[in-house]
Amino acid sequence: MALFPFCKTPAGSVRVSRIQLVLYCFLLSLIIYLLYGRKAGVGVKSPHPIFHALGMDRGKVMTDMNVIKAAEPQTPLETPWGDPIVWGDNRKSAKRRAKFAHQGIRTGLLALVVGTYARFVHRFLSSAETHFLPGQMVTYYILTDNPNSLDPPIRLGPNRELKVVPIAELPGWDRLARRRMALLVEAIRNPIGREVDYIFCADIDQEFMAPVGEEILGDLVATLHPELYGMPRNAFPYETEEVSSACVDDDEGDYYYTSELYGGLVSEIHKLARACSLLILQDHANGVTAKGLEESYLNRYLIDHRPTCVLSPEYSWWDSGLAPEVPVQRIVSLGRQRET
Repeated sequence: MALFPFCKTPAGSVRVSRIQLVLYCFLLSLIIYLLYGRKAGVGVKSPHPIFHALGMDRGKVMTDMNVIKAAEPQTPLETPWGDPIVWGDNRKSAKRRAKFAHQGIRTGLLALVVGTYARFVHRFLSSAETHFLPGQMVTYYILTDNPNSLDPPIRLGPNRELKVVPIAELPGWDRLARRRMALLVEAIRNPIGREVDYIFCADIDQEFMAPVGEEILGDLVATLHPELYGMPRNAFPYETEEVSSACVDDDEGDYYYTSELYGGLVSEIHKLARACSLLILQDHANGVTAKGLEESYLNRYLIDHRPTCVLSPEYSWWDSGLAPEVPVQRIVSLGRQRET
């Protein structure tokens, strides 16, 4: 029996059979398209659960040939509660600088210098002289157990002042972390509260690399943690032990903030430092230590009292594989290893 019987028919019949074969193929293709092609073209498939787990379901999800692409939002400009997220070079930041530029604002920059961290103080102050609120009145407050660490003194520009606030020696990082908020409360009470309008608290092992201007000013200012920026909520290392005063429930929290830079109006930072200090002392009395030390209490406070201005990771950047690419690295950490 022949495989293709129409091959034995007259030439005319062969022609008709070929036409029929082409028509059959066309009709079959049309049926396949109608059954599957249209469904794939207009159907929007839900993202795979892994995209939800990785926090990638926030962008626009497109499906084509069963491939899902998720686009994360870039440089968001506003928090969910409507306050600004600051990126130094955008138009909103330029407007904020213009708003504050000629108001005669007095700002303090406070850092704690103990033990071997004294080696960072000159680079910190020299870089701040170049980049921190250029043209504004700034007072540097250095809380230190070794005032001699500031010798020789650095040369300051016009309207800039350095004040050394001696503190008792605080050996051990854990002990220091328990006391930092209390030290801030004491420093604001005397002398900071009488001398400046805004105060910013910064870790001493940082360097100012680019302009940090009036765009950072606000009632209560926090900075997004560079290694956790853009990560899903379940990646944030909030305190989870219910016995701790810093505990954060699963349904709380929008961002995770770094303790390397925060600030605002002196009155607001006094409230923040006092509240955090009391929580830290309460936990210590109960034999409890939050896993993130003072940063855990800072985040607890900022969940209950949302910041009015949130600084992007430009203002606290780490040389880390987890840190995001940012338009400008304005403040850079010089070292992440804690020392005692």
